[in-house]
Amino acid sequence: MNRKLLHPITEEQKIVYDADGVVCIRQQFDKEWTDRIYAVCTANDVTPGGARSVQDDDDDPGLFVAATNMSRENTEIMEFAKNSPAAEIAARLMDLKEVRFFYDQLFVKEPGTLAPTAWHNDLPFWPLDGNQVASVWVALTDTPRENSGLVYVGGSHKWNKMYFPEPATARETFIVKQEVEEFEQCPMFHLEFDNPEYRFLSWDLKAGDCLVHHPLTVHGSGKNASLSERRVAISLRYYGGDVTWHGQRTRFQVPGATDDIFTPGSMPINDKIFPVVWQENSL
Repeated sequence: MNRKLLHPITEEQKIVYDADGVVCIRQQFDKEWTDRIYAVCTANDVTPGGARSVQDDDDDPGLFVAATNMSRENTEIMEFAKNSPAAEIAARLMDLKEVRFFYDQLFVKEPGTLAPTAWHNDLPFWPLDGNQVASVWVALTDTPRENSGLVYVGGSHKWNKMYFPEPATARETFIVKQEVEEFEQCPMFHLEFDNPEYRFLSWDLKAGDCLVHHPLTVHGSGKNASLSERRVAISLRYYGGDVTWHGQRTRFQVPGATDDIFTPGSMPINDKIFPVVWQENSL
């Protein structure tokens, strides 16, 4: 399994990330990584640790499974977060000398799953403020656009808009802070695909490709049109730079990261909860 980048992050990729709020990075994770993490994430009825939620509607022939914070219980996923190229990819794109690991999130859509991933941006879910949080969404299976590939609204991170956070699978009493109730609903951008005011970005991905996006970039995905192939991806989140603690906005929480141990307006520094996983001077 490769621990270092298979090829450098280019200046052009940094420019694209800054301009679009998302960039596609090809083949930075070797087959040993993708095979190993795919096996971990789909073992034991897709229960590799962490908080698991399932959307299994009677009128949907498929199944949508999401999980968060698996790495807090699963050493192989924590190793992937710490020792794969993901952390350096995030750091290079954000032009940071150091990044901390925030959390992991798994997305599994079984063949024929009709459930979409609702349009959203990520920051409204989190207890953080700032721009320098990068999500490295690693395809563990080949993911053509029609098999629930992600679609982004290019440049939407520059709108500085916080949309109401809809969880990937339905949950009751999800909102914690009253301020979140005032966020506007994210538009249904799939109805705007022909609107020239927006730039919609999507890619056909191979296992080992990744998408890296800014915390305010609007994105979503459709159904898994394949009747034979799972769509499996894991997202690893890293932060540094300008990030500060805001306080819990929703029920989302990294284990141990509570409002009583971090100061609003200051970077959440705790090496046990949010370890430093990449430093430029450590290479």
